[in-house]
Amino acid sequence: MRIISHVDELSRTLEAARRDGRSIGFVPTMGFLHAGHRALMAQAKRACDLVVVSIFVNPLQFGVNEDLAGYPRDFESDIAACTAEGVEIVFHPSVEEMYPTPMRTVVTVTGLTDRLCGASRPTHFAGVATVVAKLFGMVGPCDAFFGKKDYQQVAVVKRLVRDLSLPVNVVECPTVREDDGLAMSSRNTYLDVPARQNALALSRSLFALVDSIGAGERNRLQIESDLVQSLGSSQGVTIDYAEVLTGDDLTITESIEVGREYVAAVAARVGAARLIDNVSFTLDPSGKLLADLGALRDGLPFVRS
Repeated sequence: MRIISHVDELSRTLEAARRDGRSIGFVPTMGFLHAGHRALMAQAKRACDLVVVSIFVNPLQFGVNEDLAGYPRDFESDIAACTAEGVEIVFHPSVEEMYPTPMRTVVTVTGLTDRLCGASRPTHFAGVATVVAKLFGMVGPCDAFFGKKDYQQVAVVKRLVRDLSLPVNVVECPTVREDDGLAMSSRNTYLDVPARQNALALSRSLFALVDSIGAGERNRLQIESDLVQSLGSSQGVTIDYAEVLTGDDLTITESIEVGREYVAAVAARVGAARLIDNVSFTLDPSGKLLADLGALRDGLPFVRS
C-alpha cells in the first residue's frame, strides 16, 4: 500500500493505472475509521481493480464553534484498517496541499441543502461539495463509495456529479449499525456509557416510524409528529431535527405515496456528540413497505430482535 500526500503524485499514479485498464474505486473519509468505513472499502474492493481511500479532515465543512480541533484522529489505526481491507493507495494530504491558496471558488448545491443539516449547519454542505469536487478532480474517473448514514450528503454529491457532468459513479452503501442498532460514527467516541445508551433513541425512534408505516399510517405529518414525540421524550436527547421528506429532492409531501422513496432523518445532541441517523423506505405497487434499516458490520442486513 502506498501513502501519497501530494496531488500531482496521486493524479499521475491513477492515470497510469487507468492506462493499464484498471478501474478505480474511491472512498473519501475524514479518518478515524470504523467498521462502516471498512464496509465501504470492502465494497469498493469487490467492484474495482484499485481502491483509493482519502483521509483528510476538511476544515471547510466545520462551522464556527464546531469540533474541528477536537475531531478524533488516529492515523496509525487508519492505516492498519486500510491495509486489512486491501486498499492500494491512501491519499493523506495536508490542509496546505488541499488549499494552497485562499479559496475564491465555493461549490454550492441549492435546494437539497435547505433542510436537515443544511438548515442547522448552513456552511457545512458548501464545504462538503467543494472538497468533494476537488477530490473528484484529483482522483479522476472512478466509482465513489458513500455511506447512506448521511443521506443528505449522498444526495448532494449525486446532484453535484450530475450537474457538473463529472466522470464519477456514486455508489450508495447501507448504513452500518452496531448490534443494538446504533449507527456507526466517528463521533460515537464522544459518548460516555450513559450517553451511549441514550443514543439508541435515534435508531429506535426511526424503527418505530417504520413499524407505524408498516401498520398502515400514510399521513406524513402524523408520522413526523410521532417521530418528534418519540425522540423528544427520550432521556438525554436534544433534538436538532426530525423530518420525513421525499428521498430524491428532500422536500415535503402530505402523504406517503406508492412507488416513491422517502427518508426519515434525525439529528440530535446526546452528551458531547451531535449524531445523525435515517431510514429510507418505499411502498411497492402492492402497498408493501420496503425499508432500508442498514446493515451489520459483516454486511448482513440489520434485523431488529
